[in-house]
Formats: sequence, structure tokens, C-alpha cells
Amino acid sequence: MTHPSLHSFDLCWSSLHGLLSELSDEQWSTQSLCPDWDVAGVVMHLISVEEMLLDRQPLEFAERLPFEEIAGLTEAMSSLSGAQLTEKFSSVTAARRAQLSAMSEDDFATPVMTPVGPGTYGRFMDVRVFDFWVHEQDIRTPLGMPGHEGGPAAERSIDEIRMSMPYIAGKRVGVPDGGSLRVHLTGPVAGDITVRVDGRAGLVDDTDETTASITADSTTFALLACGRVDPQSRIDSGHVTWSGDEELGERAARNLRFTM
Repeated sequence: MTHPSLHSFDLCWSSLHGLLSELSDEQWSTQSLCPDWDVAGVVMHLISVEEMLLDRQPLEFAERLPFEEIAGLTEAMSSLSGAQLTEKFSSVTAARRAQLSAMSEDDFATPVMTPVGPGTYGRFMDVRVFDFWVHEQDIRTPLGMPGHEGGPAAERSIDEIRMSMPYIAGKRVGVPDGGSLRVHLTGPVAGDITVRVDGRAGLVDDTDETTASITADSTTFALLACGRVDPQSRIDSGHVTWSGDEELGERAARNLRFTM
């Protein structure tokens, strides 16, 4: 079976491998958007999680994810050069591609623990696509090497944030009961995400006027939602703007963060 996530994985793996193949030694040591990691640290993290998943059946993750193994897997790569990390990234992702390609529909439907709570192995892989895509932007942004901002993997990642917008709007932004918020994405992943609060916050599919609306490109939106960049810097640069209720719009622009 070919699970929908596999195509998105391929896009992430191919794009990131192409980027890593271009980096100089100095670029490998550039601080990423993750405070604790330089570029090499992000890559080691991505490799270590895939190594943890490699050659394990979904049922092995029914109760928990053995994330405690990641520190040791990462430490084992700490002395590798950028070229060696690129080679290891290529070999590990090739092995994971073969593993996922051989899985059945039942494998992907297996109940497992995911980083966002109980789900299926397929849902876990969707979260992995999100992780890969965001971490690629963690590398590209500080290097000034934009790329892979559109396409299926980017769309899947923006959808991951979309599903969390009721929480963001209700808990982080504080949209009042009876109020509403729309996020207008100008692209590369274009579209609107609308949340209305009627007792509780929920996603709606309508074009009615909202209490406030914020506008941003999809990559800026993702970086803000993932806590990667300072909202003030994106406000000052005009990458995020708002309309409607001034106070609510500004509060939304400053409080999209739901994960790091």
C-alpha cells in the first residue's frame, strides 16, 4: 500500500537532501530556528527519530514512544561531518521509504501512541511529515535559502496547524464568546482558516465577516504558530497584518504559537 504520507515524506526527504548537499562547513554550524540546535543538530534529530522507527512494527508503539533512545542515537552522530550526516540521512530515509512502502492498510490503521496523543500509525506519520517540513524551514530560514514552501508536504503541515486553530483562537488568542477570527493565507499554501466561538471555539467553513482577520503568507504563519520567530519582527516587516477589531487582530498576530 502507498499511504498518502509517503509522497509527502518523499518530497521532504528529497528537498532536504538537496539542501544539505549544498551546505558548507560554516553553514552546518549556523544556528537554526530551534534555540538548542544548529543546522547539524536539527539534522541529527530528524535522523535519530527515523532510526528509532526503523525496522519496528506499528504494534511496538501501542503504549508509548521510546523517545529516550533518541539521545543515544544523536550522540552517536555527534562527530560526523556535514557530508557524513548527509550520507547517513540519505541511507536512513531510503530504508524508511522501503519500510513504509511495504506496509499494509492494516499497518497504517494500527492504534499507536503518537506525539499528539493516541491515534493510528498513519496519523503518526502525518505528524512526522509536519515535523520534517517545519524543521526544514528551521534550517532554510536562517541560512537565507528559502524553498519547499508549497506542495503536498507544506499543505499537510499547514493543515496540522489548522486543526489546532480552535485551541489557538480560544486559549492563546482569547477570542470572546460570539467572536470570530479568520486567518487569510496568501500563499504558497493559500486559503482561509476561520474559527468562531459559540460556547467553544470551532472551525467553520464560511465566508461571513469575522470579528478580526489576520493576513500572512503560509510560511510566516507556520513559523509563528510553531514559535520559531518573534511576532514583533514579522509585524514590523509587514509579513503579518490584521484588520477588523484592532485589539483582537493584534492579539492574534502576537499569540499564534501553540508548539515549539
